[in-house]
Amino acid sequence: MSFSELGLSAKVQAAVAAAGYTEPTPIQAQAIPHVLARRDVLGIAQTGTGKTAAFTLPMITMLEEGRARARMPRTLILEPTRELAAQVEDNFVKYGVNHKLSVALLIGGVSFGDQDAKLTRGVDVLIATPGRLLDHFERGRLLLTGVELLVIDEADRMLDMGFIPDIERICKMVPFTRQTLFFTATMPPEIQRITEQFLHNPIKVEVSRAASTATTITQRLVRSGKKDFEKRDTLRALVRGADSLKNAIIFCNRKSEVATVYKSLQKHEFSVAALHGDMDQSARTAALTAFRDGKTQLLVASDVAARGLDIPDVSHVFNYDTPHHAEDYVHRIGRTGRAGRLGTAITIVTPEDTKLLSAIEKLIGQPIEWAGDAISDEEASEAKRERRGAGGRSGRSSGGRGEPRGESRGEARSETRAEPRAAEERPARRSAEPRATTRAERPERAERPARQPEAPVSRDRGSARPPASEEADMSHMPQFLLRPVTYRGK
Repeated sequence: MSFSELGLSAKVQAAVAAAGYTEPTPIQAQAIPHVLARRDVLGIAQTGTGKTAAFTLPMITMLEEGRARARMPRTLILEPTRELAAQVEDNFVKYGVNHKLSVALLIGGVSFGDQDAKLTRGVDVLIATPGRLLDHFERGRLLLTGVELLVIDEADRMLDMGFIPDIERICKMVPFTRQTLFFTATMPPEIQRITEQFLHNPIKVEVSRAASTATTITQRLVRSGKKDFEKRDTLRALVRGADSLKNAIIFCNRKSEVATVYKSLQKHEFSVAALHGDMDQSARTAALTAFRDGKTQLLVASDVAARGLDIPDVSHVFNYDTPHHAEDYVHRIGRTGRAGRLGTAITIVTPEDTKLLSAIEKLIGQPIEWAGDAISDEEASEAKRERRGAGGRSGRSSGGRGEPRGESRGEARSETRAEPRAAEERPARRSAEPRATTRAERPERAERPARQPEAPVSRDRGSARPPASEEADMSHMPQFLLRPVTYRGK
């Protein structure tokens, strides 16, 4: 099948041919005709299969008719990260070379004024991250009542980043009659609920099993000690010993580890750059551009680079940390082996990571081969006992893999258990003290040494002070409760 058989306009076909593409990928071949027929589409395909062009090409064809109005975009594309949004903009520039489409990019780290100026002139295509889009909307700078087509890209990443409430809010802002395209690589239950809520009789296009990995990727596991310096030594040995390594992305679970690994590789004179969410936009763009252009061989990144980034010729992916979520493994290794090319993905595994590894193998439906000795069940059990022992003795987790340091599940459980115990002990202490049932039976409290008033005597009930042998220590009671009480009966 060729692009000419999909119903795309002649201008779009010319742009595709100029870009060097002759045959559509399976997701493109199946999705594009339904998009052009203005049907809602639910696209499920593993990363690196051309999902972006599957909605970009038909959108350009459909936008050839009509014109944009000020502050009322005609189409809206939601992306989870700035890098993905910028990448989609590049696709519109490349494939819309024969069109005069106005495209606006609403992402963080860029001036509101420049973005607002583009919206004022009117845009055909608005590409945005949810947070910045809602910022413009709440400032009264944007109207979504003219949106004809809504694209939600990398929906499972939206879920991981906590954007689902924002997505639900945005979907209620756009017209009910709009066309919706929904693309994802995995289908967790929450994503399934969203599709049922906001897609109307969608065409489901699934070209591969959800959460599957490309057959062009060679996957391997390498064991390492659990100490950070041991893992860094293992990583450097893997990079130096990798066959035909052209470039590589090294994934870490935490931003702090990205910085640590980056400094370590830089110290050992590797060509390396860093990329994580706390960097400002200009630094993130510079790091990504240097890696894409081949000026930097290694890119140490958090999961901000795991989803949808199209760098076609990445030869290797190294998981310095086993990912916390099994779905992230699929997206991380999907940065290599793209567009039919061969790739290699190597994951460093410590004895504490075996549970995470089991979840990954269960998700992808296949075991991953070990390069060298595998971690034995005894080692994994010993690491589990050590982690539990450290948490049980001190209330602190050992900071094992899969749990944020200082915020481990062990700590959270010990803190939540502490309050009920304290609440149970307080009534027990009070119940040990003698308690008067009437005012006349209440023992008199000790007064200040300077004043020693005699104990008042009730007319009917005798002394209010109990015998000295029965008097309890009431020194901990508040002073206003220690005042003598006189019973005045009639």
